[in-house]
Amino acid sequence: MTINKDPKDVLLSEEEKILEQKSNQNSPNTQTISKEEVCPSSAGSHQETSSEPGNALEDDQDYEEEEMDDEELERMYTESLKHIEEGEVVKGTILRIMDDEVLVDIGYKSEGTIQLREFRTPTGELKIKVGDIVSVFLETMEDSDDLIVLSKEKADKIKIWDDLIAIYDSGQTIEGRVSKRIKGGLTVDIGIAGFLPGSQIDIKPIRDLDSLIGKVLKMKIIKLNKKRGNIVLSRRSLLEEDRDKKRKVALETIEEGKLVKGIVKNITEYGAFIDLGGIDGLLHVTDMSWGRVRHPSELFVVGDEVEVMVLKFDQANERISLGLKQKTPDPWEKVDEKYVVGSRVRGKVVSLTDYGAFVELEEGVEGLIHVSEMSWTRKIRHPSRVVAIGEIVEVIVLDVDKENKRISLGMKQTEPNPWLIIESKYQVGSKIAGRVRNITDFGAFIELEEGVDGLVHISDISWTQRIKHPSEVLKKGEKIDAVILSIDTQNERLSLGIKQLQPDPWSKVEEKYPIGSIAPCKVVRLTDTGAVAELEGGVDGFIHVSELGGEESVNNPKQVLSIGDEIMVKVIRTDVEARKIGLSIKGYEESATSAELEEYRRTHKPGRINPVVSGLEDSTAVSGSEDSAPSSSSVDADADKEKEEPSSV
Repeated sequence: MTINKDPKDVLLSEEEKILEQKSNQNSPNTQTISKEEVCPSSAGSHQETSSEPGNALEDDQDYEEEEMDDEELERMYTESLKHIEEGEVVKGTILRIMDDEVLVDIGYKSEGTIQLREFRTPTGELKIKVGDIVSVFLETMEDSDDLIVLSKEKADKIKIWDDLIAIYDSGQTIEGRVSKRIKGGLTVDIGIAGFLPGSQIDIKPIRDLDSLIGKVLKMKIIKLNKKRGNIVLSRRSLLEEDRDKKRKVALETIEEGKLVKGIVKNITEYGAFIDLGGIDGLLHVTDMSWGRVRHPSELFVVGDEVEVMVLKFDQANERISLGLKQKTPDPWEKVDEKYVVGSRVRGKVVSLTDYGAFVELEEGVEGLIHVSEMSWTRKIRHPSRVVAIGEIVEVIVLDVDKENKRISLGMKQTEPNPWLIIESKYQVGSKIAGRVRNITDFGAFIELEEGVDGLVHISDISWTQRIKHPSEVLKKGEKIDAVILSIDTQNERLSLGIKQLQPDPWSKVEEKYPIGSIAPCKVVRLTDTGAVAELEGGVDGFIHVSELGGEESVNNPKQVLSIGDEIMVKVIRTDVEARKIGLSIKGYEESATSAELEEYRRTHKPGRINPVVSGLEDSTAVSGSEDSAPSSSSVDADADKEKEEPSSV
């Protein structure tokens, strides 16, 4: 919308505005021409006319000036507008606010219009009214429709650039709101879009840039190019300057033994770094608590404010060691007074190892329950079978080493020692019943009662039977009877025997099997040098290869005997102490009668044991011959070779 004005009206309007400017000391327009300069005649027109005759000539002159022609006024008005040029920012007055446009007067012969949207705030609000003075950009003096073209947005941008250049030149800071994340950094609104590189956001790398969107940051302009419209910002430079200032102050005030406050900056496995204001100190995990700390994250998170003590300050290398537990007294100073040997205390299991469990008696004071101190009777392979982390246990203080900060504790001592009453409850030689709890290569453990086990050694399982492993005779969980052989309360050991339930058959061997007697037996094992035969009562005897009998010599017992054969033998040697019996088939054949030999031959396989056929009539003579009888020395020698064969456990 454009209103064409009469030059006189425009000039008078300008006169009034200029007068108002001077009265308010704030010129709203770009015009700087006083009313007297624009129209000198108007200045005197308001003066009172002198009544003196001498003033008549002056009145005539004033009247002539008021009668200036229109051409002069037009010339003067045109001269007043010469300073308004295209491409400049000028002041204008809002004359009218319409639906889509705003009419603005910049003191030119015609007004200009600006789109209403250019006056709205980012939130859409409209904060203008008629009469407001605004800065606008004069794009064109007259367009094709003889209208002036104005823009508020361009004026605002020019002003912003001028302000930014001034800030950049002076090194001042500027605030801006992060609008979005882009490749390599952030876009920040500082009136126009500026670029904040990721490396310039903070002193330390920030992983989540999206968390900064919408936040207002204080920054510095580190690069500016108006021609290209580029502005590079930096927040890091401000933080570094602030850090350096704080660092200088901190280095001047830090002293060993002094309490200081800081912020947890970083957490590692070995400690936490505390920002003391421009300088970092290390709070090692061992200095966080008098108690056990597995990881610093159990006590702190990044951003926590803490008060710590300066333990060591290396000013040359700017290294600071901090401590938290040093703020409180060491609990070990009075531990010997609080935890007396023999006293009963309670604590929480905080750690388990292969050799025991650590129990926290109070913060910073822990004691060890060795695995051997957990049970009187059970053999504990690992503490986890008895206690668990976090469990509250009752223990007895066994020993206190204040200097080395060690306390020995016992769990089994909280109960009576069952081994102290074992001797009164079980006597040596008495018969007991128990359950096979465990089987090993060397024997079997028999549980007499809960917590009390006895060992049956493999040699005490049988008097006569050859046993390679206890599992051949015993099964886990089986209930058996046994005899108590010995009790060792000091070492908490109890020996048992199964074979002792029966009398030792070797004790009557000489009486039952005298030398020269004939006895039946059964072949149970064959060797290269002879055969092992079982007599009645489970006693084993040895038949040397030279005593197998027959007309021809035998080199291998398997030629004439098989395992399981039932044969008759003659006892030719006994040694009860060594548990050996020498047997002879040959001796039996020589001493037997013809009827006995016939019966023997009839009941045995032909050819296995050589029968006496041709020499039956000479059996008596043969049996009486010393040459036919085996020498005791040869039998003894052969028996010694097989000393391990008979079962003499």
